[in-house]
Amino acid sequence: MDYNIITKEQPTFYFIGVTTGKSSINKVFPLWMDVMGKPEVVLEGIDHPLHDEPGNYRSSVAQIKYDPLSLGALVTSHKMNVYSAAKDMFDFFDPYAEATSELSCISKKDGKLLGHAKDPITAGLSLEAVIDPGYFKKTGGHVFCLGAGGSAVATLLYLINKQDHGDRPEKFIAVNRSPGKLDHMREMVSKYDTDINVEYIHNSDPKVNDQVMDTLPDHSIVINATGMGKDTPGSPITDKGQFPKMGIAWEFNYRGELDFMHQALEQVDKRDLKVEDGWIYFLHGWSQVVAEALHIELTPELFKELDRTASTVRG
Repeated sequence: MDYNIITKEQPTFYFIGVTTGKSSINKVFPLWMDVMGKPEVVLEGIDHPLHDEPGNYRSSVAQIKYDPLSLGALVTSHKMNVYSAAKDMFDFFDPYAEATSELSCISKKDGKLLGHAKDPITAGLSLEAVIDPGYFKKTGGHVFCLGAGGSAVATLLYLINKQDHGDRPEKFIAVNRSPGKLDHMREMVSKYDTDINVEYIHNSDPKVNDQVMDTLPDHSIVINATGMGKDTPGSPITDKGQFPKMGIAWEFNYRGELDFMHQALEQVDKRDLKVEDGWIYFLHGWSQVVAEALHIELTPELFKELDRTASTVRG
């Protein structure tokens, strides 16, 4: 296949997504490049419709692979599809990419094209910012994850790999509108010997999700990893859905209508609920991938500076 490779005149890092122009990263990226000492690197978004043709994904990967000044990319919303469509174009995948059959980070080193799945790291760092060590042993809470895509799989994989029993929930419930992603998650889980009871629910009715939420014990974590409220309108639950008492509502999105988060905020006092948005996930996700692609060590000190800088332009 012949690819229409554009020869870049400036070092370019790509953002492969759906509505990349709306992301806060467009304001944040040049500030981060100044902090990282790489002011010459520019950001370019590549928008694909959800479930695009494989050839279009291959063209995006080819641009990075064959143009010398194309440095790498962050992939969102298309992590499984890019991996599936273009895996033969890569020279290396990290263990997480191989375990999850998806990638969120494309980089190059010594003439080789590398694929990483950074989401398990991102999910872990983000979750650690939300809950204390031993949370599940102390509280008995479960995890109810609405959506079974890349960030959901990553969160589950992170929990499976926690060494301390108290850091693993007794139960993880995943619900998704299409069966394919549930099958993908089930296949990933089958590779591990885990004591987490993983339940898979194929459902698109928000009222059914309300019913599942009603069964959760106190202190449970309810995650919106569907993209609803950002990539697509609405929420995976109804306004009548009751969050678990003393639980955590975690909206993985940080921009858009954020219907799920607003539903949760209505119950903060009544249900003694803690509500988190996706900003910390955004920060960890982007900083991990950019550091990998630019071959920069992401120290805690550097992350704090990136966090501070990004917060100045948060919209």
